[in-house]
Amino acid sequence: MSADTVTDGGVDKPAARPLRGGLVLGMLCFVYVLNFLDRQLISILGKPIQDALRVTDGELGKITGFYFALFYCVIAIPVGWLADRTNRVKVLSIACALWSGATAACGLAGTYGQLVVARMAVGIGEAGGVPPSYAIISDHFPRERRASALSIFNLGPPIGSALGVAFGASLAAAFDWRLPFYVIGAVGVLAAIAVYSLIGDPRAGAPTARTGGAATASFVSTITRFFANPILLLASLASGAANFITYGLGNFATLFLMREKGMQLAEVAIWYALVVGVGMSAGIYISGRLIDRFGARTQAAYAIIPALSLVLALPFFCGFIWAPHWELALVFLLVPMFLNSFFLSATVAFVQNEVSPDQRVISGALLLLVMNFIGLGLGPTYVGMMSDFFRPSHAAHALQLALYALAPMYLIAALLFFGLARLIKRFHPLAGGTPQ
Repeated sequence: MSADTVTDGGVDKPAARPLRGGLVLGMLCFVYVLNFLDRQLISILGKPIQDALRVTDGELGKITGFYFALFYCVIAIPVGWLADRTNRVKVLSIACALWSGATAACGLAGTYGQLVVARMAVGIGEAGGVPPSYAIISDHFPRERRASALSIFNLGPPIGSALGVAFGASLAAAFDWRLPFYVIGAVGVLAAIAVYSLIGDPRAGAPTARTGGAATASFVSTITRFFANPILLLASLASGAANFITYGLGNFATLFLMREKGMQLAEVAIWYALVVGVGMSAGIYISGRLIDRFGARTQAAYAIIPALSLVLALPFFCGFIWAPHWELALVFLLVPMFLNSFFLSATVAFVQNEVSPDQRVISGALLLLVMNFIGLGLGPTYVGMMSDFFRPSHAAHALQLALYALAPMYLIAALLFFGLARLIKRFHPLAGGTPQ
């Protein structure tokens, strides 16, 4: 086989040209930045929204967690199935336009109920963002470069979070908390037009992408096979536990720093943005490089590396909660921000490698269903409810105690990843393994 071809799922196809693949990857990463920026604005602007709409911590947790995830996770499945059978790029561009318009609508909300409806609409749109992007990237990059490519794409969350903090907090401090929703929504609509116009479907003309080619697995059978595969199921559950930490912390960190550590919006816009941007970006990129290097020797690395990262992050997470002032808290927080997301590129690349090309979008959507229902749906909801629970007896430090209650999830997630490593060694005993 030529060095310029790559075999995936029994189909030989040319490897992506670096320039074309790089441009597509850059555009998809930018869309993911907007995706996550839109998603995080509520958390970043939590305090002024609470002041304006009289929202409790529990209600804030639900609107950034359960209410959003309910639609985001469920809609991702039929959208993934549709994208595998139609044009992934068109699905992505329509979804981007939808969530961007809904983001702008969040700025118009005058009551908590209206904000809930707008956030649900954002969740519906964003359900069509990430799974098609995973598959488009996997179509453009061969297996040996896929984790690195996905790690670059997964820089979207840290960059989006950092820009959201810097941009959203600055605009809110200078003008009003509603303005960032309008501006970012408008940029997203323009990005949707650019994606639709400039990115082509890499499967165009390929037999696996059309009904005239190899038989395509049915919707129900694909879902059944995914959850019947113990490796894919455990990978999803372990990622969900890790995501529980990521969203539980991320959706309340700004509020915690402002309420209990004394930070102001202007300080959040600079210093917290730097911690998020530098810490998460470095962690996601470096984890992808580590996975590509050690995953070539043993596929167990896709689970061992995330497990070790979570164990190492735990004491620094506790230090962040304990720190008496925000400057020291941010020093401690930098380490969890670096280590918490090691699981992301590892799990996504592993799942994409395990399935055939015509099942990548739906498999990515199923992974996100479990990962985000547990993490995005339950993580912020749990922290918000725990804060409301502690408020009657510890009003000044209710959120601090709620974050302490999040700490045991580090050990639970690490144990799940160590268990996944054992399963991978059992099913893939040879170095590098064999795709199923």
